[in-house]
Amino acid sequence: MEVKCEEETNARFASLALILHGVLSENESAFRTTRIRCVFVCAIKQSGTNHKSINESRKATERKIDTHMTQKRDQNNQAWFALAVLFGINMMNFFDRQIAASVAKPVIDEFQLSDAAFGNMAMAFTLIYAAVGVPLGRWADRGNRTRILSIGVAVWSFFTAISGFAWNYWSLFLARIGVGVGEASCSPAGNSLIGDLYPASQRARALSVFMLGLPIGIFFSNLLGGMIAKSFGWRAAFFIAAVPGILLALLAMKIKEPVRGATEEFQLSTHAREGSPYWRVLSIPTMWWIILSGALHNFNAYAVNSFLPLYMGRYHGLDVQQSNFIAAVVLGAVGIVGLLGGGVAADWARKRSSNGRLLISALSLLISTPCVYLALNQKKGSLVSFMLLMGVGWMLIYVYYVTVYPAIQDVVEPGLRGTAMALYFFAMYVLGGSFGTSILGYLSDYFAKQAMAEAGATAMAEGFRAAGLHSAFYVVPVVSLILALVLFAAARTVSKDMEKLQAWMRQVAAK
Repeated sequence: MEVKCEEETNARFASLALILHGVLSENESAFRTTRIRCVFVCAIKQSGTNHKSINESRKATERKIDTHMTQKRDQNNQAWFALAVLFGINMMNFFDRQIAASVAKPVIDEFQLSDAAFGNMAMAFTLIYAAVGVPLGRWADRGNRTRILSIGVAVWSFFTAISGFAWNYWSLFLARIGVGVGEASCSPAGNSLIGDLYPASQRARALSVFMLGLPIGIFFSNLLGGMIAKSFGWRAAFFIAAVPGILLALLAMKIKEPVRGATEEFQLSTHAREGSPYWRVLSIPTMWWIILSGALHNFNAYAVNSFLPLYMGRYHGLDVQQSNFIAAVVLGAVGIVGLLGGGVAADWARKRSSNGRLLISALSLLISTPCVYLALNQKKGSLVSFMLLMGVGWMLIYVYYVTVYPAIQDVVEPGLRGTAMALYFFAMYVLGGSFGTSILGYLSDYFAKQAMAEAGATAMAEGFRAAGLHSAFYVVPVVSLILALVLFAAARTVSKDMEKLQAWMRQVAAK
């Protein structure tokens, strides 16, 4: 006997009922909220079945639906809470990292440093950051990522405060190395967590929120660092910067550790492959292009972030607060637009082509290059045109983060993403960030001495140092053009590597 029962019910029940029976995917239902007419066809094969048993069956289904919806709501709330805390951690990561650059001039003046010496301190920071990041990346693939983050934030906040007590160059040098050790925990663990909290279709936008911590951290570090240094001295800037990190270290412990691979189409969280995890990552052709791109990108990022406030003071004749305000705008504020707009564009491009994200990244860098070059060509005192050109150029550079980071997760299996990010960051900082600051510092000193010799002077003056730093900055657009070409090369290999990963995941899931 077959009984047909027609009832008006909320469409979310109908959609979720279909999910439970495998008719619709969760994404297809989208938890629709409009009310529709739904027809439930109940096949009753046993004799004696009545409307009461039908109602009981319907109520049991609705209870399952309610439980499912509650679980999904809790998961979404946990994901958003985790993302908010990760954003805060990443913001303070870059705030504390940039604070030394924001007080560069008073530090250089007090300790009587050359530009090369200041650049070497930043180089040491990035080298230790990269070296410690590799084992921390493996730990992130095996251990509790929220605990790793909490410990890391507490460590770098402590050493940020210690930096304010520095009595000479070497004491500040060692304190900054301590900051680098703690900050090395942020990116491998943070990116790995986001990969397990958000599905592939939403990762670029989630990562764009996470990476908003970069421009916002740099913005406030330059803005507040300059204001604090002018009003209270450069040491106070380090003391104040340490406070938020302690609070975020406590909040990190409240994040619920997600299951690895929880948001993947194929569940592989318990599967382990044979062989070296490092070699498995490096056997992916796209990863080589991405690693090279990271080195080039970070060369420019660290060179410009470390020396732009000093450049604005020397070349354009601004004080420490004015210099840091312009740096805050053109290096920080513009990044908000770059990351959010880039995240939306990256997901849009990814839906249309498997290599869409990397093509967006390559095009952004190609347009950015002439903007940065023209900004450096502006005459002394042409602040408005400099800010417009440099701001647009650097805004487009931020697109790199929300296109390349998701691409890494597209070609690397869930259990190796922390390792992949650690290897990527190792090359990014050892080959890029460290040399960016040191090379720009040495070039600045070289061109300054050249300007002094051409003028026939025997003593170094501020004008010669301004000319030297200005000439050294032209290395940035050259590196930017090479970076764009490398990203175009990565876009040529990524589709094949994505297909290879998906085929392997399907094969494992079928076993």
